Amino acid sequence: MRRTLLVALIAVLPQLLRAHQHPAALPEPPPAPDPAEVRALVERVADWQLAHPSHHPAVDWTQGVFDAGVMAVAGISDSPRFLAAMVAMGESTDWRLGPRPYDADDQCVGQAYAEIFLRRRDPRMISPMRQRFDWILAHPPDISLDFDPVRNPHARDRWSWCDSLFMAPPAWVRLYAATGDHRYLDFATANWLATSAYLYDQKEHLFFRDSTYFALREANGRKVFWSRGNGWVMAGLVRVLQFLPEDDPSRGRFIRQFREMAEAISSCQQPDGLWRASLLDPSEYPLKETSGSGLYCFAMAWGVNQGLLDRVRYEPVVVRAWQGLASCVTPEGRLSHVQPIGADPRKFDPEATEVYGVSAFLLAGSEIFCLAGSGVRR
Repeated sequence: MRRTLLVALIAVLPQLLRAHQHPAALPEPPPAPDPAEVRALVERVADWQLAHPSHHPAVDWTQGVFDAGVMAVAGISDSPRFLAAMVAMGESTDWRLGPRPYDADDQCVGQAYAEIFLRRRDPRMISPMRQRFDWILAHPPDISLDFDPVRNPHARDRWSWCDSLFMAPPAWVRLYAATGDHRYLDFATANWLATSAYLYDQKEHLFFRDSTYFALREANGRKVFWSRGNGWVMAGLVRVLQFLPEDDPSRGRFIRQFREMAEAISSCQQPDGLWRASLLDPSEYPLKETSGSGLYCFAMAWGVNQGLLDRVRYEPVVVRAWQGLASCVTPEGRLSHVQPIGADPRKFDPEATEVYGVSAFLLAGSEIFCLAGSGVRR
């Protein structure tokens, strides 16, 4: 019997060696998008949303996220209409933030204000934000990151949920860029690192939405990692790194986390190029979801464009993601498959749309435009 097995092994050994020396070819990467087509699609989606305004207040986080996306479109468009729409938005709010002093959601709109200031240099555009952030620096919140409303009723006074890492830190680092005041940068990086130490799973390289999810499990027994929540973090990492100085002592930690998350998240991509509401239990939520997918596409495309992610490994990921996102846009420019406002994976109407999902698409498109060979930002 042993001799028979040995003879059989010797017979197939040359084939095994050849297979090892010449492994099966990897699937052909998808063709690179045409930059003109990308820009046209991005502008059409932005125009549709601007023509169909959200019911949310102008300083609400949903609108603040949308404004970030429109500013990204203004960076690649030949038309001044997108920047003009954002200037009009700022004038309509008197450049104010939301009403809650500490809440990250009410700081999100400041990202657009600071970016407009960097173009126009009108101090009015950042004056209310400076006053608010200076007050916070003088009265820093001294509470835990525990999100339990009974134990810690003021938890939202700190960046205690993963979404907050997109909402607030990019506004703080943009105000640093606008003013040169290093206190804003130091506050952003210190508080990001504190939140990361609390919510980042070092094994899975993903973020819990908040502390109330630590012990929860999906139907398949895996930990609950919400797609859009981790999308907020990855996109937040990018929007901090965009203004984090090269010599900042924390930059290496941000880049390391960005790369770890990119590896974890890319492994969860589905065959249609998109991600599901639950990263580790996609079969429980089979509907494709565009808000988290758009944030991932944006973040990883930016990483490739900046040389932080390997192009051979990640360009096919982001191009497939873009193809999947584009397939969810109607001819008139309406984006579908956006999970409604929430905090965890949910089933939802595939026709659902929301301004924050549109923003994720616009942010992704701005980076795909550059990835596709243009490399031009204004």
